Amino acid sequence: MNDAVTSDRLLRHVHELDEDQLPAYVYDLEQLHEHAAAIRAALPERVQLFYAAKANSDSRLLEVLREHVDGFEVASGGELHHVQATAPGTPIAFGGPGKTAAELEQALQTGVDRLHIESEQELRLLTELLGERTVDVLLRVNLPIALGPVALAMGGRPSPFGLDPDHLDPCLSLIAADHRIRLHGIHVHLASGLDATAHLDVARQVLAWASNWATKRGVQLSEVNLGGGMGVDYTRPDTRFDWTAFGSGLRRLLQPYPHLTLRIEPGRSVTVYCGWYVTEVLDIKRSHGHAFAILRGGTHHLRTPATKQHNQPFAIHPVDTWNRPWQRPEARDELVTLVGQLCTPKDVLARNVPVARLRTGDRIAFSLAGAYAWNISHHDFLMHPAPHFHHLDHAPVSVPAGSHP
Repeated sequence: MNDAVTSDRLLRHVHELDEDQLPAYVYDLEQLHEHAAAIRAALPERVQLFYAAKANSDSRLLEVLREHVDGFEVASGGELHHVQATAPGTPIAFGGPGKTAAELEQALQTGVDRLHIESEQELRLLTELLGERTVDVLLRVNLPIALGPVALAMGGRPSPFGLDPDHLDPCLSLIAADHRIRLHGIHVHLASGLDATAHLDVARQVLAWASNWATKRGVQLSEVNLGGGMGVDYTRPDTRFDWTAFGSGLRRLLQPYPHLTLRIEPGRSVTVYCGWYVTEVLDIKRSHGHAFAILRGGTHHLRTPATKQHNQPFAIHPVDTWNRPWQRPEARDELVTLVGQLCTPKDVLARNVPVARLRTGDRIAFSLAGAYAWNISHHDFLMHPAPHFHHLDHAPVSVPAGSHP
């Protein structure tokens, strides 16, 4: 168990929630504001900060982030529509493989800041749709950079993402023959789960490769996009990606490239710390000598631990009231597996975790639930109710269950 909740007002909110308001996602907007401001302050002036909306597209979170980022990165027509409706006028980069003709047309009509081109086929499709319009693009490249052990590899090996370097020349020929397409540089997102040192090493190799490639091909390179991938350690929820060291390192790396703008697109590392998934213990039972805590909700609300195969960090918040006429089920000084309500043995939020005392009716607050949590979950499996959403700022706001925040 981790002491996942430290904010006094968050603690009060957890205990003030009625039973029919659980499970609930609780987002601390003030914490997000402070964290995003610190990230922005750590980055050099020539580094643009775009937030990857796929990590969490909650409207209230986007409104807070809009104050601190240079733009948003989206990866579908649905995300594009949502972000433009939530933060009109904010620059948007459109990435991701498999863009449809309808999505490319939507991007052209709404005037995205950048299109990240994933293949020659995608570029040719774009030329058919342009008409008299112009568009700014980056070519996404899958560079053969050795990454070592990483949480999630997006490149540096066979991958559906981006172009192999030897496939860039046909794209350059198409762009050179079409004045409507303005090439600014390259996009390289190779891995997720990198610490600051590893990320800087990747950045160094990417910048060196990009500069050499641009010189050999006669390309005017004005921009390199490193993507995201800043690591989040779910086993140590109090740790953070070292943004100060990362910013200082980028400042040094950019010195040989005075005319180059660098973009980054973090997602998880920006919002993950501002979110909690709060629920209650419905039952404690034993099976073949092992203790299970059955929780309201489950991985259909919070899929992160099932996806990443880890224990989601949590804190127990005791509820002393017990109005039932029978003895209250509990676990004491033993290992407990926390599961949800789904009819599958994969519905596990934390496995074999030590607890001093856990009782039916107690509340559980899972931390690090502000990214890739609700938005990647299989919401309709078994058709349980959706969680509520609460946003803590100076005046907490609750969104009813079933509505998309």
